Amino acid sequence: MLKSICLLFLAINLVACTTPEKKVMIILVDGVPADVLESVDTPILDQIAAQGGYTRAYQGGGKDEYTQTPTISAPGYMNMITGVWGNKHNVWGNAVRNPNYNYWNIFRTVKAVNPEMTTAIFSTWEDNRTKLVGEGKPDAGNFMFDHSYDGFELDTVRFPHTDDRTFMFTIDETVSQGAADYVLSDAPNLSWVYLEFTDDMGHMYGDSPQMIEAVKGMDNQVGRIWAAIQQREKDFNEDWMIVVTTDHGRSEDTGMGHGGQSERERTTWIVTDQNNLNERFKSNPPVVDVAASVLRFLNIEVPAQIKEEMDGIPFIGDISIMNANAKTAGDELTLTWDVADKSGSVEIYQTSTNNFAKGGVDEYSLLGKAEVKDGLFKMAVTFPVGTTKLLLKAPHNWLNVWVIVE
Repeated sequence: MLKSICLLFLAINLVACTTPEKKVMIILVDGVPADVLESVDTPILDQIAAQGGYTRAYQGGGKDEYTQTPTISAPGYMNMITGVWGNKHNVWGNAVRNPNYNYWNIFRTVKAVNPEMTTAIFSTWEDNRTKLVGEGKPDAGNFMFDHSYDGFELDTVRFPHTDDRTFMFTIDETVSQGAADYVLSDAPNLSWVYLEFTDDMGHMYGDSPQMIEAVKGMDNQVGRIWAAIQQREKDFNEDWMIVVTTDHGRSEDTGMGHGGQSERERTTWIVTDQNNLNERFKSNPPVVDVAASVLRFLNIEVPAQIKEEMDGIPFIGDISIMNANAKTAGDELTLTWDVADKSGSVEIYQTSTNNFAKGGVDEYSLLGKAEVKDGLFKMAVTFPVGTTKLLLKAPHNWLNVWVIVE
């Protein structure tokens, strides 16, 4: 019956009766705090947000908790592309000394699940590809991008380095134009664009006219890519998701620094064109939600062992629970969560091993069940010294939280 309808539709309208192909563009612009973005005229980001949404978000993990992660660039990027915090991916600074590639990035996950999907990176910092993603490294799964457009910061002939850092703006111009051109010609299924110049102006001038102009320039660069996406959607049977975000805020006093856990350094933002935004998006989501949201949009069935470890949850579509918190007092566990959809039950699993971090497997056992709507699970239980991982499986999403006994 459906086939007949499609053939009739083809005959009458001369259009393809097929499901639009999914495509994702992630753009990370460096070091733009939410208060600055909100004070600057950004017509392109406003246009994207009008189609979908804008929200304040956060980097830095749980403040003073086991997930706390420095508000520094490389950890911020890694948070976004893996969907886990620093206690898992092990990136604590821009040197990227010993990343734990057992926590897969979204590019590796997409390729593992659907090898036919294509990936690309367009970056003003080559280390995003070579160190964070770990392209070509055996312990990173020997993953290779289908297309890469980066390394321009190493070309001092084409881009002579000057003290005013304006050469970096020129590189961002090159990267954004290269991304727009490639979207028009090849349209990868999953792309990541990284632009740096805003962070340079923040470090040099802090809260300043120079920073404001840099944000305006960034908006124009995003506009090139957004225009290419709109053209693809117009000319081809494609369904695009765009996510624009940042890696950290800036220091409270001058706006020149970052790295700590002040509210301004932690406060970031997310802009997307998606309009099926859920309660998570509206309640200060963490950057680790980007990975989960992208994978959901692409209809990627994440391998269970990877999904068990992800700290983020999708900010699009249906979710059941969010913001899990576990506390112990004596021999009693109190586990709470915020309720997004009251239906169904939550299964709570535990494991006292963390073999996954070393490339192994953790065996979870069922601890108990609770109704989603209750937002609460209590049980008399004694945890061993060390880390016990709790996994909450609800109808629409999973959460994980650790209990650490010293």
